[in-house]
Amino acid sequence: MATNGTSFTRGYTSDELTDDSFSSGLQNGNTPGSGGEHQTPSEPGVSSTDRYGFTGGGQFTDPSLETTVPPVILRSREVKWLDMLENWEKWMTKRFKKVKERCRKGIPPSIRARAWQYLCGSKFMMEHNRGIFEGYLKQPGNQKWIDDIKKDLHRQFPFHEMFAARGGHGQEDLFRVLKAYTIHNPQDGYCQAHAPIAAVLLMHMPAEQAFWCLVALCDKYLTGYYSPGLEAIQVDGDVLFGLLKKVSIPTYKHMKKRKN
Repeated sequence: MATNGTSFTRGYTSDELTDDSFSSGLQNGNTPGSGGEHQTPSEPGVSSTDRYGFTGGGQFTDPSLETTVPPVILRSREVKWLDMLENWEKWMTKRFKKVKERCRKGIPPSIRARAWQYLCGSKFMMEHNRGIFEGYLKQPGNQKWIDDIKKDLHRQFPFHEMFAARGGHGQEDLFRVLKAYTIHNPQDGYCQAHAPIAAVLLMHMPAEQAFWCLVALCDKYLTGYYSPGLEAIQVDGDVLFGLLKKVSIPTYKHMKKRKN
């Protein structure tokens, strides 16, 4: 699962970064979530980390094979996005189609963390719930969820610098975000599918912002996807199969064969 954008450091401001935020340790072996055993070449003077923070695995992006947006176009998009973020209400109410169009063109990496928070509504949620995240972390939480979360931490992007080291800064933040969510939503608690989403968010923003993004995504846009039984995702799966059967018989047959 690759992230589209730049280095995971881009989402932070300079005063939010600390030296221990990025561990350079690499977990050996092909663990779940590693995406394979691809390793980057070790050459003198050449960084073994791609611009997304991956040091290997299936998510690693070879710079020589990567298609990049010309700097002039990127700068132009950044200026447009900054204007939208400064006048968000106006753009969302009067020029929503243009916002959608610019999202589809690609959000500039340097703007991505802010844009995601505006788009999903988590910025508003965080501003109106100051101190809630830290309050959740002070609570003991459900031991069952805590144990399940701890078992999954090392499986999340083990070839990414933030999550390579067991007990490192990235895994600690991931634990905090996932634990807080189980307290925020005790009915659903923890689902394994929460972890990779939270990890990707943490590649772009600090823990509290990642938490509120996770809340917005799960509670507003993916309601029921992570509840016991996964009812909502099964319903959506059936809808997708019905749609494919109607518009693309070959795809439907291929998917049905894989499903069985």
